[in-house]
Amino acid sequence: MNAESRLTKQARILVFGAHPDDCEFKAGGSAALWAAAGHTVKFVSMTNGDTGHFDIGGGPLAWRRQAEARSAAELIGIESQVLDYHNGELTPDLHIRKHVIRIIREFNPDLILTHRPNDYHPDHRYTSQLVQDAAYIVTVPNMVALTSALKTNPTFAFLHDDFTRPYPFSPDVAIDITPVIETKVHMLHQHASQMYEWLPYNRGVLEQVPSEESERLEWLQTQVRERFRRDADRCRQQLIETYGERGRSIEYAESFEICELGSPLTDEKRDTLFGDLISPA
Repeated sequence: MNAESRLTKQARILVFGAHPDDCEFKAGGSAALWAAAGHTVKFVSMTNGDTGHFDIGGGPLAWRRQAEARSAAELIGIESQVLDYHNGELTPDLHIRKHVIRIIREFNPDLILTHRPNDYHPDHRYTSQLVQDAAYIVTVPNMVALTSALKTNPTFAFLHDDFTRPYPFSPDVAIDITPVIETKVHMLHQHASQMYEWLPYNRGVLEQVPSEESERLEWLQTQVRERFRRDADRCRQQLIETYGERGRSIEYAESFEICELGSPLTDEKRDTLFGDLISPA
């Protein structure tokens, strides 16, 4: 983004992922665009990721994954916070809900992104429930009374997924991330424990991962570009509505579905939150 930003208000965007690489996977490109445009972005991982490996775990893995998340955030100049709840053991209880409320109030976001409530992983589902349970309550002064309540409820939105039951993801906003796809790849590259170790192992393709650093990055480029090329095709109509005819040829995209529990996405707020991410058609 250049200095001639079309927006006058700096937006604050808070992204809750279940694990230390989820925010980068789902919103890394948009976060890079927001940060480059002068907006403030924070990634929060609800768990420390301490079971996400086949060979190491516990404290050493949690420290490693926290460092990976920080390195990815530093690439685009945003904040990263990894909460110390065990991977695979997140529960949507009152104690953790209050923790989420405090994080939201202290950051004071205009927009909150998180997982949808129907997902294969319990940590994803419960992250979604915790964030949704905090909606509205963040404006109630006598809940978590020692952290000042927000005057208005933020807008909440869901990150993209491919699950169809009980209903499929329906994009309300689609963002062209083609200009920052290299940045997104390099953010994911910081998560070596996942990109080159755990996820390939879990998918049965560990032997395909190159051993050399440069070859690994090239391998990851192929994986990431293929995935987000498909995502652009899935939200093609929304891209066309947003970017006009140029939307037909956009190669890589991220998309979000507005949650009805927060403040509505008015035209004015849409411009504030997403206007700098959308180049003129």
